[in-house]
Order: sequence, then structure tokens, then C-alpha cells
Amino acid sequence: MNQSRPPIADSSLALLAKGYAWLPDRRRRTDAPLVRTRLMGQQAVALHGPEAVRFFYDERHVERRTALPGPVLSTLFGHGAVHTLDGRDHRVRKEMFLSLLTGAEAVAGLVDRVASEWDEAVESWPGRRVVLFDETSRILTKGVCQWAGLVVEDPGPLARDLVAMVDGFATPGPRHWRARRARARCEAWLGRLVEDVRTGAVAAPAGSVLEGVVRHRDADGGLLDPHTAAVELLNVIRPTVAVCWFVTYAGHALRRRPDLRERLLGDDPAHAVAFAHELRRFYPFAPFVGGRAVTDLEWQGEPIPSGTMVLLDLYGQNHDPALFKDPYAFEPQRFLARPPEGDELIPQGGGDRDTGHRCPGEDVTIALLRALGPRLARLEYDVPEQDLRIPLNRMPARVRSGFLMDVVRLPVPAHASARTAS
Repeated sequence: MNQSRPPIADSSLALLAKGYAWLPDRRRRTDAPLVRTRLMGQQAVALHGPEAVRFFYDERHVERRTALPGPVLSTLFGHGAVHTLDGRDHRVRKEMFLSLLTGAEAVAGLVDRVASEWDEAVESWPGRRVVLFDETSRILTKGVCQWAGLVVEDPGPLARDLVAMVDGFATPGPRHWRARRARARCEAWLGRLVEDVRTGAVAAPAGSVLEGVVRHRDADGGLLDPHTAAVELLNVIRPTVAVCWFVTYAGHALRRRPDLRERLLGDDPAHAVAFAHELRRFYPFAPFVGGRAVTDLEWQGEPIPSGTMVLLDLYGQNHDPALFKDPYAFEPQRFLARPPEGDELIPQGGGDRDTGHRCPGEDVTIALLRALGPRLARLEYDVPEQDLRIPLNRMPARVRSGFLMDVVRLPVPAHASARTAS
């Protein structure tokens, strides 16, 4: 590396101040093919673009095992999670998730369960104010737990804990400590459940996620210890509940673009899928993902020394005008003519789903949004005065008000002419 390069200031405070805009802003200010910076005192580079996705997810270049900060493991992913593994250990653990989350029958079963819970829940919405974010988190929690073989009498407290884990992973302060306490509670509960299943005190439904995780054998041939099994159970149900972010964004999008409601009411699966893709592209979710250079590397003529933190700019890539025309316009029809390429649209990360670190629950997210987007569009409701801003300096971002709905009317028929939600 060129030793004459001037020292680089640490950007940790700038990241907290700017949030999702930090990396895109840095990239616009340089002509280099990568951004050089420092985070938490460590040397870092940031990449973007489809070719960079392939470079980043090549385990010969970047590893994830040593790159995830302790605060993120203690809130979002859990210590010992599949996200912390590389090589054969990762592939064997990942196969468990793929078997549970990617088959057509498994995805359909989860979507049917959640859709049924949604249809039942909306019956209670008329006559009261509804916070879409909160209601959807409870619906998703109840649906995914039933599907996974977990008995939960009251989904409310668990939904709050699962939301807290996502809401507090990227920030210091009270949200972070709520996330840590939530994870500790859930890991303790699920760890006890794993032990009870193994001793025969509790029966896991045949073919369920619970049975799959409890009986899974890792690359060394051994069962997961109860704590790690609890972590991986959470890594099935927590991301499913995080879809409440996107459902709330759907409410926000339909408020801003009421013309899109008519298209969703047409009961056309292609429109529903395009709407789901555009929700995931347009609205902020994960700002970036990180790994560590396993050896001295070079990216488009720029050296990356071994041990450097390597960031992949997710939000910036999803808003790159070279990949998406008018990237700051919400236009689902962009995905009608051409479905997104795997290395272009990366709201939940990229790479190969089967062998790499790409999120195995991506199919579930799209399928849930395909089912719930039209259901939300079929509701009629008033939108009271509220704060609908989505601050990009809050990570993870979310609609400030949670999207309040008043005077909810039960769904109109799927093919009926839609009245714009007021």
C-alpha cells in the first residue's frame, strides 16, 4: 500500500449523523472506484455495483466470521449464528436454513398462515385507530410462530422483543440496550424449549422449523448446543417479523401514490411482485454489510490490504442511477418489463443464495409482501394527521408514526373499483 497516503479521519460519528446517506455521499465525492475511510478505528473500504457484489461474496476475498461487531451479534444476529461462519461450516449450517425457508411448500405454508392471521386481525380494526407497524408485527409473529411449531399464547410481548432486536442493532443508547435485553429473554426461552424437546418433555411438530433446528447436525457431526439452536430459531422468526418494516412502507407508498392502489386491486401477481421489489429497493432497510479482507487484494487497481474492513453499500447501490432509472422515484413498473438481477437489487445483501451469504429468507420476504400488499390496498381507511417522515439518519429507518389508520373499512372485493384512501 502507498505509505505516502495521508491519514484518513475516522467516520464513525459521520455515519451516525448521516445514516444511510453517508456512503452514497462519500462515493459521490470521489473519482476512485472505492471509498477509503475508517470506522471504529479500523481501516475500511466501501464498494458498490454488481461486480463488487460478486467480489465481496467470494470467500477467497472477504470473510464474515471476524467482521461482525459484537454489538450487532448481541442484538441482531446472535453469537454463534450462521452469519458468523465461513467455508464448510457456513455451507452446512446454511443448508439447514435453505431446507426450511426456500422450498415452495415451505414458503407457501408460511404465507398462508400469515395471510390467515392478517384476514382475522383486520376484522377487529374498524372502530379503532390502528398503528400499521405494530399490528403487522403481531400478525407476523403469530403466523411465523405457528408455522415454525412454537406455541405462543400472546404474540404481543414476543413481537415487541423481535422488533427491538432489529430496531436497536445499529445505534448506541436506549434502543441498543432494549435490543440486548430482548435477545437475552428470547434466547433463554428458546434454549429451554430446545432442551425440553430433546428430553421429550415437549414434542416438536413433525417437519417443523423447531424440529429441523433441534435435530440439525453441524459440520462436525454434533447437534447445536441449546444456545446456538435458540439463536438460529430466532434467525428464522426475527427476519420474518422484520417484514413489518416493509408492510408499513407499503402504507406509506400507497399514501404517496394512491394510483398504485388500483393496480394492486387488479389481483395481478406480476404487479404485486413488482410492488414488493420496489418497496425493497426504494425504502431504506440495511445500509450496508461488512466483511474483512482475507489477504492482500486489489479492486480495479486499488489495493486493499489484508485485514481491511470491506463494506458493500446496499442502500447506495439500490439508488444508483446507472442501475435504476430515476432511482428516487417509487415506480414498481420498472420491474414489470425486467425482473431484477440478483447482483443488482440487494436490499438484504447479495451473492449466491445456495452457497454464499445471501439471505435465505429473501423468497419469504417477497412472497409475504406479494400477499400482504394487495390485502392492504383492499382496505379503505382514513389517514389522520401524523408524522410520516422517514429520517435517513436513523438506522434502521422507519416511518416515525408507524402509519396511523383511522375509520378502517373492511376490504373491498378484489376486482372492485378502488376508492383512494383519504
